[in-house]
Amino acid sequence: MGLTKVSGDIVLPNGSIAGGSIFFADGTIRQITDDPPSASEQGLTIVPGFVDVHNHGAVGVDVNEADLDGLIKVGGFLAARGVTAWVPTLVPDTDENYQRVINHIDELMGVQETLPIAQAVGVHYEGAFANEKMCGALRPEYFKSGKWLTDGGRLPRSRRGVHMTTLAPEIDGGIEVIDRFVADGWVVAIGHTRADVDTLDLAYAAGASHMTHFFNAMTGIHHRNVGVAGWGLSRGEVTFDIIADGVHVDPSMLRMACRSKGTDKVSLISDSAAPTGLGDGSYELWGETITVIDGRTQNERGSIAGSVIAMDDAVRTMRTIGFGVDEIARMASANPAKLLGVDDLRGSIEVGKRADLVGLDELGNVVFTLIGGRLVNQDTDQRDPVVRFA
Repeated sequence: MGLTKVSGDIVLPNGSIAGGSIFFADGTIRQITDDPPSASEQGLTIVPGFVDVHNHGAVGVDVNEADLDGLIKVGGFLAARGVTAWVPTLVPDTDENYQRVINHIDELMGVQETLPIAQAVGVHYEGAFANEKMCGALRPEYFKSGKWLTDGGRLPRSRRGVHMTTLAPEIDGGIEVIDRFVADGWVVAIGHTRADVDTLDLAYAAGASHMTHFFNAMTGIHHRNVGVAGWGLSRGEVTFDIIADGVHVDPSMLRMACRSKGTDKVSLISDSAAPTGLGDGSYELWGETITVIDGRTQNERGSIAGSVIAMDDAVRTMRTIGFGVDEIARMASANPAKLLGVDDLRGSIEVGKRADLVGLDELGNVVFTLIGGRLVNQDTDQRDPVVRFA
């Protein structure tokens, strides 16, 4: 097959090209050149496809209730928002429903390559082993203890892809749980926790070096108690993800946390829930009524219940609070791909990697999405084709 190209300003791992072309074939980047953009390509910035490691669903589809068609629907919505890879994320549930959803995620990963959708690259179990006092929107009646695992309990595994879990290390047997998951090749993140520093240090030593939705569902920073958040900022090796919707974290705190940690250690996530893309209203989700008003979710207990943003919203938020496109590409693409261990093929624009590419206009809006070199989304206001044969 001949080469195809897309042109514009290009964000690379170690800087940007102000006008260049990316040539690809068979879904893989073959060459990157530096050449002046055409008039129609000016103002277009090409970034690596976004990788969302924490996504509960969208457009009325809840991952916990989804079948294959529902997961495909979510993947199509995400592709239109610049997401090229995602991790379907489960809230605590029955073992039977876990297995049902895992079966459908397996189905999805078996057929998705030929579909114009964001590609699922694994599964994320959020909060199966959480602290009941930090449950947020999770359902504590489905929480598990370390004893459940040591007695032979197992979370269902998919046949392929990454396995990730968010847990509280202070639960009974929590460190042993981390040991077990790490030994089995899982990505283990700390979250929904009020652990003390000594327990957090033990968790890190056991292999839990990432933190889920930073600041949310964890103890904060106090001048007489460093808290979970303070531990995360002060431990240089620890990474975290964060919800950049302006609701879960105040924009000033968002800027402070990301600057303090460094953009090489931060991943942006959506933490989107089923109402995403549907607008304000009342929705049945996770066994209760969730209301969405002005982009803020709330459950019947008064807790925020996920977000209603997609990754492109998070990208625009980061632009408005002063982060450059190179920094944002690290947080939206490279860092989450590295966290999942899929950065050999995803997360950056490099020769030999997948042609998972997103074009952004001057305001950070998605103009086009390429997944594996296939144009799966293009802004209808874009008059000229963005993909051309070389």
